[in-house]
Amino acid sequence: MDISVIIPLYNEEESLPELFAWIEKVMKENHYTYEIIAVNDGSRDNSWDVIKRESERNPHIKGISFQRNYGKSPALNVGFDAAQGDVVITMDADLQDSPDEIPGLYKMIKEEGYHLVSGWKQKRLDPVFSKNIPSKFFNGVTRKVSGIQLNDFNCGLKAYQKKVIKSIEVYGEMHRYIPVIAKWAGFEKIGEKAVKHQERKYGVTKFGWNRFVNGFLDLMSIVFITKFARRPMHLFGLWGTGSFLIGFMILLYLSISKIFFSQLGIASRPIFYFGILAIIIGAQMFLTGFLAELVSRSAPERNDYKIGERVGW
Repeated sequence: MDISVIIPLYNEEESLPELFAWIEKVMKENHYTYEIIAVNDGSRDNSWDVIKRESERNPHIKGISFQRNYGKSPALNVGFDAAQGDVVITMDADLQDSPDEIPGLYKMIKEEGYHLVSGWKQKRLDPVFSKNIPSKFFNGVTRKVSGIQLNDFNCGLKAYQKKVIKSIEVYGEMHRYIPVIAKWAGFEKIGEKAVKHQERKYGVTKFGWNRFVNGFLDLMSIVFITKFARRPMHLFGLWGTGSFLIGFMILLYLSISKIFFSQLGIASRPIFYFGILAIIIGAQMFLTGFLAELVSRSAPERNDYKIGERVGW
């Protein structure tokens, strides 16, 4: 199979028929063998009924429906697990991602050898203050932290080699940082393609301001998990040792000062309490490092999502 198109969705019943028809048109024009995997993330409207009806009409359309709303990252992870195509394309269901971009993304993966290609919406149609400015800020932070020179990490329109999506897992709200996860999994040839951002035709956005706070926390989680998950003592032990040594040197200085130069008691000097605090913090961080070594693997059930129904498989 040439292409798997994965579409995570939540309350998008109005846009789905048009999106499916558009994807079918592109696939037929380019003679691709394909599948469309629509992952219904606990929608409360008739999205699942639309998917079932479209699957009966077109056997290339397959559906997975969660029993409740988990979020975009779990929906993508389940889609990745089910995908069979050599190239995997992800896109949002709100018609703001154009299926006409699929051939260009496919060629960059197959002919130019990219592991991952991310769309770049150069001219965004989102509100400036609520989405554009915060997005630019977080893209800048992510570039700095990860070293990946992408302009738009959060664009839903992306293309992957099959081996990439089978080697990573996405949970929480880490879909924003899939390029970072892929890079630290060993897939470093990551490219970018300018794509057209279309106006939302139906409904309203499903994401609020909290996505920026959650996104920042997830970025910190990724940095820790990818760099220190198997060696947490390297992080906690380093800072713990540093703090412990600072406290020890302070108390050593006060002790020498008391013995040879001063008649004042050690406990009467404010710096004494800072030294004690530094030693306590250092010991606690050291202990945290040891405990983290014992719990260095995340819970195996973190990607256990309850699927209520499947169609088209």
